[in-house]
Amino acid sequence: MTTPNALQVQAFHTTDVSEQVRASPGWQQQYRQMSPGHFSGQLRCLGLDGVEVYEERLNTRVEQFFRAPSGALTFCFDRSENSLYLLNEQSRNIWITPENYQEVAVVFDQAFLARHGLDTQRLEGLFMVPLGSGQNALFGSWLSATLTRLGQADCPLAGQALAEQLLEDCLFILDNACQRLQGGALGRRGEERGIMQRVSEWAADCPEETLNLVELAAVAGVSLRQLQEAFKAFTGMPPAQWLRLRRLNGARRDLLRGGEVTIAEVAMRWSFWHLGRFSESYRQLFRELPSETLKRGRPLRGY
Repeated sequence: MTTPNALQVQAFHTTDVSEQVRASPGWQQQYRQMSPGHFSGQLRCLGLDGVEVYEERLNTRVEQFFRAPSGALTFCFDRSENSLYLLNEQSRNIWITPENYQEVAVVFDQAFLARHGLDTQRLEGLFMVPLGSGQNALFGSWLSATLTRLGQADCPLAGQALAEQLLEDCLFILDNACQRLQGGALGRRGEERGIMQRVSEWAADCPEETLNLVELAAVAGVSLRQLQEAFKAFTGMPPAQWLRLRRLNGARRDLLRGGEVTIAEVAMRWSFWHLGRFSESYRQLFRELPSETLKRGRPLRGY
């Protein structure tokens, strides 16, 4: 459901990660639910001349594969850890949000950047690095409150003035930001990020494929131990659990598509060979049985 106003503020409330993805046009994204519970997501969007503003809220942990819009520069403020992340269209990576995650993001398109003489090549080395600043939390709170004000019909803010202010504020915060990781720690973080980058590229390019642990380590080009360390650093879970959750999300996508399919066919396609265990694992993650999901697509044909 979306409710626009004259300033193009839209509010979306979603009950599945696939709906959350569809509410974010222009982004190349894949979402997968990674913690138990009924998913609930919110997204608010504001469109200005050459600038897009987003606020996203997710109640469960969600795995995100993403790439920012082509030619754009994105300032993403993670309100759970008060970090700033710079993203561009090459920022293709994997990220698993914590529960009750909140972020605000400001996206400047290529034409807007050109009009203001901003050369993004000068920002190399800062993309996808957590940047800390005392202004991060304040700016995130202010921007969230601004979206609320803009959702009111009598809000007097002018779009062009707001766009100019957003650019000025974002650059000011970037100028005062400091890298949280230094020296050897930053180097190790870069190696781990490289491992996860290769994993995320495989996962984004092959969403319908499954691998075992050894095959996944081969995709990443590292030993199993290195793979486990990278997953622990970036996702907080072992790779075996990540693979299992990925398969459950794949099964959910198939069930939601409906069509002439049975639960057994879907389960076996995603390498779940014991139907009882599959149903219980599915229920624990999504808080509903596979049969309930399938009913939303078509009448159940049986096991």
